[in-house]
Amino acid sequence: MLVPVRLLTLAVALLLVAPAVRAAEVTVNDTARFLAGMPPSADSPLMPLTKDAAWRRHAKFFDGAFTQLEQRQLSRIRAWSDVNLAAPKPTMFYMFSGPDFLYADAFYPKATTYVLSALEPPGAVPDLTRLSPGGVGAALYNVERSLGSILSFSFFITKQMKTDLHAGEISGTLPILYVFLARTGKTIRDVKPITIDENGTLSVGADGAARNAVHGIRITFAGSDGIEKTLYYVSTDLSNSGVKASGFLKFCATFAPGNSLIKSASYLMYAGNFSTVRNFILTNSATIIQDDSGIPLGYYNPKRWRFFPFGRYLGPIKKFPGRYQASYAELFARAQPIDFGIGYRWRPHESNLLLSVKLPDDGTGTAEASVPVEEPPAPPPKPRPRRPRPAPLPPPQDFFWFWR
Repeated sequence: MLVPVRLLTLAVALLLVAPAVRAAEVTVNDTARFLAGMPPSADSPLMPLTKDAAWRRHAKFFDGAFTQLEQRQLSRIRAWSDVNLAAPKPTMFYMFSGPDFLYADAFYPKATTYVLSALEPPGAVPDLTRLSPGGVGAALYNVERSLGSILSFSFFITKQMKTDLHAGEISGTLPILYVFLARTGKTIRDVKPITIDENGTLSVGADGAARNAVHGIRITFAGSDGIEKTLYYVSTDLSNSGVKASGFLKFCATFAPGNSLIKSASYLMYAGNFSTVRNFILTNSATIIQDDSGIPLGYYNPKRWRFFPFGRYLGPIKKFPGRYQASYAELFARAQPIDFGIGYRWRPHESNLLLSVKLPDDGTGTAEASVPVEEPPAPPPKPRPRRPRPAPLPPPQDFFWFWR
């Protein structure tokens, strides 16, 4: 009777351990792949959910959408980056980004630290195996809806994104970051909540009790080359009063100098109440890639920057009257073409992209960019001496400053 008793004891022990083992197998990487319409690992508890008709439709939709986006946009942006960015820094800053890791990775694929920031909170993604079948289908549909504008136009309509992602079981920017990481071929290794106190000190996994702390997430991941990289997404107010009350820019300064990306930024840095973040970007960036919604040309010191214009400048869209720059138009009269769309004027051959490269302090030396010798860009026009600047009109009511 000893053998049967031992077998029975072992069987009971395995039954008790099995639920814990099962829960441990639901990894963040499998969750990201599932939300992205990509099959999780073969032994993942999420694998049975991929047989559901809602997930199969979701996967088919994302397969088609991301294939088109790769051909139309992302592959062309990476090719542009390879030609025009000779020595990118390891850190890239993307203020007013929302969860747009997609374009951060396309423009700066060689970065090892990505710092993204916007108002939208990180949110959460629960264990999807605990959702009802109907709940999973609704969550997948909401993710699709929230990504509709960026897949079509290159920026987020955040009002729509907030509505979609607060309507179901998953919320905030985290599920979108998961989708973008998975669809760009990344393997997520770890996800932790973070807080940054008023001194710029980072706490990982903290409860955020510190005074004036801002909240976010830290994601460590690797690409196909296996190099470990870090993505910080921080939910914070980037207005002057907001950054004064927080230590977010102090935290960013620990990574400087970096490279910056600004697109579809609602022309906020045209205004005086966003001067602090504007000055931070100018001071702490080695290169800045932006469309015309970023930093107005007049704020750049022409002795410190060399400009490389690409595309066409047609002025702001009707939603943003009063932001036209005559100096920008003059600079872009001799711009090199680009074969992709970007920003609010997202249609091909209507977009503008300015690569600004910081020179040494004395204005001499070689800019860290690849420029055809036979076609050097024309020097930028001298900024017109016009002070004081009139305050720009506020964004229309149906626009939000954290559009991407």
